[in-house]
Amino acid sequence: MAASAMNKAPFLAALLPLALLVAGCDRAAPVEEAPLAGAKLGGPFALTDQDGRAVTDRSFAGRYRLVYFGYTYCPDVCPTSLQVLMGGYHQFAKASPDAAKKVVPILVTVDPERDTPAVMKQYVAAFGPELVGLTGTPAAIADAARRYGVSYGKRQDEGASGYLMDHVSAAILFGPAGEPIALVPQDGTRDQVAAELAKWVR
Repeated sequence: MAASAMNKAPFLAALLPLALLVAGCDRAAPVEEAPLAGAKLGGPFALTDQDGRAVTDRSFAGRYRLVYFGYTYCPDVCPTSLQVLMGGYHQFAKASPDAAKKVVPILVTVDPERDTPAVMKQYVAAFGPELVGLTGTPAAIADAARRYGVSYGKRQDEGASGYLMDHVSAAILFGPAGEPIALVPQDGTRDQVAAELAKWVR
């Protein structure tokens, strides 16, 4: 018995490094830090949705929020960006329906003078039933835009019958607790949007 135990000792010693190596393979890869982690973006707001209901940031607690500021009278940038964003969202939803249910796409107007709830309702419906449209008083919109890092202003071109709104065009993904996660490439492709959502939505 003693000789048998001695013969096993070198064998067990040889197996130990292999066992440690295999154990190391089971370790999860480190989670990548969100690009916007710690950024001072987002926060409380009190606005009105496309159905005329009062909405606050707490209305979306527990869900990821894909937030874009724009306006319904925008001639080109906003509709193009929303087509890409919502196309990417729908692509993500097709591949990961359960994960997509955790995401709420949101359009916040920078033109509350013209973007009433009724106008917003008709507009957001063109991009999909999941898109929430938010408007409010000029003061409430200004406060929300400031918190979300969006600047905007009215522009009246010479000879034009109406005005345009100059504004920052960016889509930001926020986490379930309202924390900023990453910019979503609304100026890219639907594939890129879907990939970004798949990367961060858990």
